[in-house]
Formats: sequence, structure tokens, C-alpha cells
Amino acid sequence: MVCSLSMIAQQKAIYDDHQKGQWYLLWGWNTEGYTKSKIHFKGNDYDFTLYKVLAHDSPTPIRDLHNSLAFSKLTYPQTNFRLGVFVSKNHSVSFGVDHMKYVMTQNQTVHMKGSITQPGPFEGEYDGPKTLTSDFMKFEHTDGLNYINVETEKYFGWNPFKNFLLRLSAMVGGGMGILFPKTNVTMLNYARNDRYHVSGFGLDIKAGVQITLLKFLVMKFENKYGYINMPNIILHQKGIPGRARQSFFFGSFDGMFGFTAPLGGLKKHKK
Repeated sequence: MVCSLSMIAQQKAIYDDHQKGQWYLLWGWNTEGYTKSKIHFKGNDYDFTLYKVLAHDSPTPIRDLHNSLAFSKLTYPQTNFRLGVFVSKNHSVSFGVDHMKYVMTQNQTVHMKGSITQPGPFEGEYDGPKTLTSDFMKFEHTDGLNYINVETEKYFGWNPFKNFLLRLSAMVGGGMGILFPKTNVTMLNYARNDRYHVSGFGLDIKAGVQITLLKFLVMKFENKYGYINMPNIILHQKGIPGRARQSFFFGSFDGMFGFTAPLGGLKKHKK
């Protein structure tokens, strides 16, 4: 009798949101930091490089996030979308879009080298300090610095409660993808460009924690670090030559929430 009860207990179904076939859908917000970068600009009447350029992100204040929950305003803040599936126990593959924002810090002084031949106040040869005033240049990836990527993740979970109320997990992972920004640049006498375009590639690694409540509600927090290389940044409106290139490292903190469920219904897993 004791043996039978033991076998029944051994066969009792337990919940595990890291099993093969489990999927998840997440949405959330992020904040970033960027390293200094070298930016090269080349067009019909200019060819110059800015060195050690500072930039920052542009997060929506927490008090204003509720104004961004309307469907038409979902991309206003810095956001994350992620859809994934577990391909084996504790290993998932996911597709995601990190909608980050990159704003060149205005009025900073950098080293500028090159030439501008467009007639006007900025015409000349440069090889020295230059203050980046708004009448000279504004440079932003604010709609945004869109990192479209595929990532793989390894989970380490434990379930302190046996009534399905709470499951805690640690996670490490990494991935790669393309950059699909809408770069907003006003420089010299050119009107700004407002076209989405493939500008380069990115690589990332990350680590974080996940909380699963009531078997299907998910909260996830992660730190992500990566490298972005964009050799093909469109500067002007269609038909006007002008490209920039830059590369830099970034660090971000992402907070997401969403849902998880098994593809084929609740699976029973033996201990």
C-alpha cells in the first residue's frame, strides 16, 4: 500500500513552464545607455567625421506611460516585444523587436575632421573642436533604433510553491539581428529623412529573472548588452545622396509582462 501511494505521488502531474512546446508572448519597456561613437557623414557637398560623440536614450516618464497604452501610441515609448517557444527543456528560441531610441546630445563639443563645400555659414575645412549646435545638426534614431532580432535563452528555474501560485527562474541568453531605424537628421540646409531602412546589424548577450504567476502570467526583467554596427544610415529625403555610418556598444534594462502556455494544452510531467 505504501509502495502504491509512493508510485501515485511519483506520477502526479506538476507544472513546468520550461518544457518543450511551451510558448510565451511578452511586451514591456526599456531604458538604455550608449558608448561614445565615431560618425562619418558623406554626401554631395560634405565629407566629414565626428569623433567621440555622446548620445542618450529618450524614455517616456513613468507618469506618462498610461497615455501610451492606446494601440495608436504603442511605439511612442521605448518598448520591447518578444514571442518565443521552448525547443527543449529549459531552452527557448524567440523573435523580438527592441524599440530603443538614440539621441545625439546637443551642444556638446567634439573633434570634427573633413570638409563642407555647401555655400553658407558652415562651409570650410575642419580638423579641430566643433560644437554640435542645433542649427548645424540634429541626429536621432528616435522612431526608433529598432533592433529586430532572434535570441536563444537558457533557463534555471525552481518552484517554491506546489500549488502553482509562483515559479521563479533565472535566465541567460544572446542573439543577433538587423537594425531597422527611422533616422531623423537635420543638417546644413537639408530637410530631414523619415524613412525606415535596414542600416546594419547587432549582437547581444543578456541575463535576467522571470516570475510566473498562476501558471500563465509572466513578469520578466533582464539586463542586455550589445554591439551595433550601422554602415548604411540614410540621412536625407529620397533622391538626395547622403549616408552616415557609426558603431557603438549599448546596455539596456528591460521590464516585460505577458503570457505563457503549452502549445498542446497542459502537459503532465513526471518528477
